[in-house]
Amino acid sequence: MITPVRGDITTMRVDAIVNAANTSLLGGGGVDGAIHRVGGPKILAACRELRRTTFPRGLPTGEAVATTAGRLPAKHVIHTVGPIWDPNEDRSQLLASAYRNSLRVADELGAETIAFPAISAGVYGWPLADAARIAVRAVREVDPPMDVTFVLFSAQTLEAFRAALDV
Repeated sequence: MITPVRGDITTMRVDAIVNAANTSLLGGGGVDGAIHRVGGPKILAACRELRRTTFPRGLPTGEAVATTAGRLPAKHVIHTVGPIWDPNEDRSQLLASAYRNSLRVADELGAETIAFPAISAGVYGWPLADAARIAVRAVREVDPPMDVTFVLFSAQTLEAFRAALDV
């Protein structure tokens, strides 16, 4: 089941929430900053360890990795890096990969529920309707064995995801 809701992803009681991270994994603005702020220092410590051991150059765009959820009500945080939108280069496969790889990691964790933000649709500038269409298509193509919730911060974003789900 795929459900869009308006809300704050840091309040979701699910097995995994997805963080629209930057390549550094060390926090930032928007969803990333909120997850680090609310989740507390255990998330940052886990991300620093990933940078020290597995991803010394940062998490590549379209890839995903899990950490503790710290103080969040979720069990895990899956960090993924969406692409920055560029009107001169088609990066839609990278955006779709961020969703697919997050679902793969969630499946490896045994997650039954997962919550996504609108990856790349904020400061990374991806046009909202297109970001929603790519997200919904990527999730439907994987057909995950879990409930997927898109947790969207604004009414406009919620409407874009509802429209993409109706197609």
